[in-house]
Amino acid sequence: MSPKTFRPLGKKKKEQEIKEPRINDAIRAREVRLIDQDGEQAGIVPSRQALAMAEEVGLDLVEVAPNARPPVCKLLDYGKYKYEQKQKAKEARRNASHIQVKEVKLRPKTDEHDIQTKVRHIRRFLADGDKAKVTIMFRGREITHADRGRRILDRIKAEIGEDANVEMGPRMEGRTMIMIMAPLAKKEKE
Repeated sequence: MSPKTFRPLGKKKKEQEIKEPRINDAIRAREVRLIDQDGEQAGIVPSRQALAMAEEVGLDLVEVAPNARPPVCKLLDYGKYKYEQKQKAKEARRNASHIQVKEVKLRPKTDEHDIQTKVRHIRRFLADGDKAKVTIMFRGREITHADRGRRILDRIKAEIGEDANVEMGPRMEGRTMIMIMAPLAKKEKE
């Protein structure tokens, strides 16, 4: 196989994933619905005439809605348009919420004061918008008293009350009992 015919695998997929709008001479339609630089509709015009109008004002002709009949094209500065799209995507990623699951571990013999401290931690996690996983670990023969662990989890659920949703109620997984609590949705709080 000569080096000229070798093409790395996956290159075609990458080209297909990147969906950029057609600009200027790449627009194939005979006529287009044109939107000028002020955002006003210029009507349906032949693509050659639209391209000439774009060159006249020093802008690019960009196909913004290729599936419409006829395709919708806009007069704009393509470099600036791409920059603004990139900034919008960056801002959307920044504003996306990242929910973490914070874990609080207890034992069936945990004392009252320690449980109250753990409840305060859970409340803080939920106020920060994170989920809280409450785990009760059983060692040795403590597993025979699983009802103690369930009572502790039920008490925690009652104390936190309406500040959270119980996403997963108390259930055994091996030698641990787990309960997951999620913060209330913002609409529900108001």
